[in-house]
Amino acid sequence: MKALGKILGLVFLGLLLLLVALGFALTHLFDPNDYKDEIRKIAHDKANLELTLNGDIGWSLFPWLGIELHEATLASAATPNEPFADLRMLGLSVRVLPLLRKQVQMSDIRVEGLNLTLKRDAQGNGNWEQVGHPAPQASGEVTASAPSSDAAEQRAEAPAEPLKLDIDSLSVKDARVAYRDERNGREFNAESIELSTGAIREGSDIPITLSAFFGSNQPVMRARTELQADLRFDRALKRYQLGNARLSGEASGEPLQGKTLAFSAQGELLADLAAQIAEWNSLKLTANGLRGIGDLKVRDLESEPKLSGGLSIAEFNLREFLEGIGQRLPPMADAGALGKAELATRLTATENSITLNDLTLKLDGGNFTGAIAVTDLAKRALQVQLKGDRLDLDRYLPPTSKDSKAASAARQSEVDGSIAAAGRGTSELPEKPSQQAWSAEPALPLEPLRKLDAKVDLDLGLLTLDKLPITNASLRGNAKDGLLVVEELRGDLHDGRFDAKGRIDARQPEVQLALTSHIARVPVEKILQRNGEATPIQGLLDLNADLRTRGNSQKAWIEGLNGTANFSLNDGVLVDANLEQQLCMAIATLNRKSLSSEPRGRNTPFEQLQGSLTFRDGVASNPDLKARIPGLRVNGDGDLDLRVLGMDYRVGIVIEGDKGEMPDPACQVNARYADIAWPLRCRGPLELGAKACRLDKDGMGKVAAQLAGDKLNQKIEEKLGDKVSPELKDALKGLFKR
Repeated sequence: MKALGKILGLVFLGLLLLLVALGFALTHLFDPNDYKDEIRKIAHDKANLELTLNGDIGWSLFPWLGIELHEATLASAATPNEPFADLRMLGLSVRVLPLLRKQVQMSDIRVEGLNLTLKRDAQGNGNWEQVGHPAPQASGEVTASAPSSDAAEQRAEAPAEPLKLDIDSLSVKDARVAYRDERNGREFNAESIELSTGAIREGSDIPITLSAFFGSNQPVMRARTELQADLRFDRALKRYQLGNARLSGEASGEPLQGKTLAFSAQGELLADLAAQIAEWNSLKLTANGLRGIGDLKVRDLESEPKLSGGLSIAEFNLREFLEGIGQRLPPMADAGALGKAELATRLTATENSITLNDLTLKLDGGNFTGAIAVTDLAKRALQVQLKGDRLDLDRYLPPTSKDSKAASAARQSEVDGSIAAAGRGTSELPEKPSQQAWSAEPALPLEPLRKLDAKVDLDLGLLTLDKLPITNASLRGNAKDGLLVVEELRGDLHDGRFDAKGRIDARQPEVQLALTSHIARVPVEKILQRNGEATPIQGLLDLNADLRTRGNSQKAWIEGLNGTANFSLNDGVLVDANLEQQLCMAIATLNRKSLSSEPRGRNTPFEQLQGSLTFRDGVASNPDLKARIPGLRVNGDGDLDLRVLGMDYRVGIVIEGDKGEMPDPACQVNARYADIAWPLRCRGPLELGAKACRLDKDGMGKVAAQLAGDKLNQKIEEKLGDKVSPELKDALKGLFKR
């Protein structure tokens, strides 16, 4: 037995030495470079591939079946003169004996200098699409006999056992991929591709490192990226995982306006092709100063992919972030606006839409909840439905320009001069103001407005606009193709109420605007108040207006203002002007009596103040001003020049005296002066109020003539008595009046 075992051992050793000798002989005596033409022909016939081998082929046989290709190029057989791939070197080797067990055990796979040039022609055909299909056979060429149908059926019934992969490593160096679509001129390229992996075994973690530079021409972009992860895959289940994935890099280009975006992302990625889903769990991302976490999931990978998940972004400086990615913001009144932002939301998306649901947004101290959606990414169609506690729009409006400040200062100087003159008791009537009170700077961003496609539904606890605090504010509106329609804007204003509708039509070169508004019991002093200054009048305003204008600045809007309005003031007060007391003192002096009643306060209450306005190019005509205060009635007819905030009125004052339940005898109007409309002329800046009024000398002449006629009529009555007929008396009175 020992001898037999020894003999068998010698036999096996001999066979092994014979195999080694045979492998040595084959690899040294057999040169694969002698068969390049046959290799090219097989590639052409079986794969429709034009293979060019410019370098030598190196190979080994046992125990590794190895091969090295140098300086090879690949092209479709249809376009042999237009290679789509070339490589400097490809090296791989496979263990021979495991192949017999359908196991692939490979050493390192090395690819160097791979260059892929892919393109689609004007008809949409790719230069790689015909590769892998057998070449079409020439007419008359005899095909090889097909195997019997029984044998084919047997092979079809017996499923092939999948090969088991066992590769020590994969290394790709200095690779490049370029793609061009001649239908639209778009180009994409990836350069300096470097890929390295650990041992590749199915069901095991495979460390991979990938880096590359990416570029495109529409838009012009450039990016550097690096990926590190642990890859695990199961071909039977069609599951692929990237564990502990870390992606980082930088991007720049036209959309970033010369700025650089530094980004990174981490998480666990899974693709289950059998279930048609992909997930990114434990997502962590950064982009310049922005930091976020979340989870994302994509369904229906092969049909219509749909993304869903959650995203939370920590507080960051939105202004700095936008400027850091090249997004220029318009000038704002508050340079610190958009300084603080924070976001948490559930999101869904398709290929052409994205929706943020269950949104919680914090912006500059305001808190908002609701949803924001881009329903059409190509058209940038935006829908907003939010509820918030406060929003100060004044912070985001354009700042006051130097020219506007200079114009405002010039007008204020003019007003101060008029006030000083009125305060010295100057008898001359103040001149109408001439300095513009409004900014000529553009107020609306017209180009973005003309591109805007949006629908807005906004409810706010407090909305600040033009320094007016609007509580319980509600805004409904839409914009498309340059037409912005405010369907509803309503809210509470200083315990009053207002609602408005309007439209901005930017579809033509000169913007057209329209506004319909209703104001109920809003304190008028809050509307007239400018820069914290006191106003000469107070009260609760009711106003209905239907206005139109044009242009794109405050100045243009006022100068083009047309329409109608009517107003009334409830519980009105003329501040720091006790006209009732002054009037009674004047009447008492004329009556040569002393007042027995005490002064009734510093202000004068309005029992009535109402009228209507007709606007023509910034000037409001008010022909029916009616006012009543204790002791007198006022009728006015004049204009308000809104362009310079000036007034020019002729006012008639009818003195009634004390009409109270217990009137002061000293404040009784002589019957001779009853129902006389004493004329005033009020002209100057609106800020002057009653200080801009003087006696109208022309009107006083008419009053004097009326009084003289009344006195003469009294004497006629006394002299003639009942001695003449009433007809003769009336004729004589009329004669003397004329």
